[in-house]
Amino acid sequence: MTYLEQQVLTQVKAIIGNEEQVIGRRGILIPLKKALINEADIRVLIDIVSSDPALAAHLLWRSNTAQAGGIISTKNRSIKDALIRLGQVNIYRYAFSFYLKERLDELKEPYSKLVKGYWALTESIAVDAVQHLRDIEESDQPIDIDADEVQTLALFSVFGQVITLSAFAFLNAASEKAISLQVIKTLIDTQQQSLSIEAFEALGLDDDLRNEFMIAHNIKQTDNANSAGMVLRHVLAKRNVLINPLSDIDS
Repeated sequence: MTYLEQQVLTQVKAIIGNEEQVIGRRGILIPLKKALINEADIRVLIDIVSSDPALAAHLLWRSNTAQAGGIISTKNRSIKDALIRLGQVNIYRYAFSFYLKERLDELKEPYSKLVKGYWALTESIAVDAVQHLRDIEESDQPIDIDADEVQTLALFSVFGQVITLSAFAFLNAASEKAISLQVIKTLIDTQQQSLSIEAFEALGLDDDLRNEFMIAHNIKQTDNANSAGMVLRHVLAKRNVLINPLSDIDS
């Protein structure tokens, strides 16, 4: 690693650890997280989520995408129905990804185009992951995997690249002299695993999400037949985007 790459890596990690800079608008996310941790009454959660109509609409839409994939038979018609079915972990994951996407939309070129490409990939992976879960269930395999857990996990499938590129954009905006995109490309190619895991920890995302992410990317192994990460691993392997590619024996 060159001296410049080491300097940039250190500064990127510092930015990744700054949740306010990475996420931006957190007026809803902070009280929502506190309410979820304290296992607040559903009415409290409804009030918090409903205070941001865009977030409420997003959660309702997300909660119904699994139904559209054929996993869930009853469509949620109210935010209360959606929140009850989603559960604490999925509510926060969806909300986090919503505000992250909102923040990414503020990036200037060329970062905006690059990040939008990653986000489009993420959404496509999420669709494929839910479909793969549907295929498994239709094959009558004895599994018990929540469709929203698969979908939320899939939304973080290229989390490291998105966060690192965003941090680099913020770094370059504050620098007197622009740093070449080749530097961040090299760091993403060589440091993707460590940057991804550090981002999960620094931004306070749940341990299960981080663990299933590692399973999905073949960094960690499991014998759990109900692992959402194993469902996602199949999709990531087909798209050739695993951090740790499968060996010929595994595939």
